[in-house]
Amino acid sequence: MSYDISALLTDWDYQPGQVVARRFKGKDGTEKVQLRVDLGVLQMNVEGRPDGKRPMGHETWYDFQRSRLETHREENQGDDAAFELDSEACGKLQQEAIQFHHRYICFFQLEDFGLVERDCERNLEVFEFVAEFAANEDLAWSLLQFAPQLLMMRTRARGTKAVRKRRHRDAISAIEEGIEELETFYRENGREDLLENSGEIASLKHWLTEVRAKKPLTALEKLQRDLDEAIRLEDYERAAKVRDQMKKLQTSD
Repeated sequence: MSYDISALLTDWDYQPGQVVARRFKGKDGTEKVQLRVDLGVLQMNVEGRPDGKRPMGHETWYDFQRSRLETHREENQGDDAAFELDSEACGKLQQEAIQFHHRYICFFQLEDFGLVERDCERNLEVFEFVAEFAANEDLAWSLLQFAPQLLMMRTRARGTKAVRKRRHRDAISAIEEGIEELETFYRENGREDLLENSGEIASLKHWLTEVRAKKPLTALEKLQRDLDEAIRLEDYERAAKVRDQMKKLQTSD
């Protein structure tokens, strides 16, 4: 058995800064994705924990910690007060979250936006869990600090999906909601100082401008453009006709 993957890497070119992914069915019959990185290839299962492991007999470390919480509640009449996640538990949850991060990056490149949302929402749920039960604020922020990147990627998935279907209004709404979510995140976590320098917010605002510029005009918007042009040219007869058309259109609506 040869462990050398040189041939695999040679046949699959890598360009720095470029995300290259592929999806296929493995020998075990399960769907997998691969991500080409500078020194090799990351391979992940499409379903469940990306590496296929079952920590402590559970699908993920997060599921294991949730089962610990349920046991604690049963033993303490539903009281969560004494339940906490120490540095080791938070570290394992963070390492696991990185696996899901790599996978949703693959899904985004493959334009499977539904699965991007699934994995982003999964990690957001984990971060909220850690924020609630971490032994201290520093441990909580060690994961929560990555929430803005997740919120941005989820917004990118929702917006891009809408753009692909030529639903520009839906895309604009998704991006606006994403920006609002990010602003709310910083405020709720007492990080207002990071708002102005947020790369995620800046990126979404720039994208929002681009999508708005490409949004097809409605019939009324086209008439308004024609009206403005007629007035600019002082073609008042044409302007009057356009106004009549606008009134008819508004009445029919």
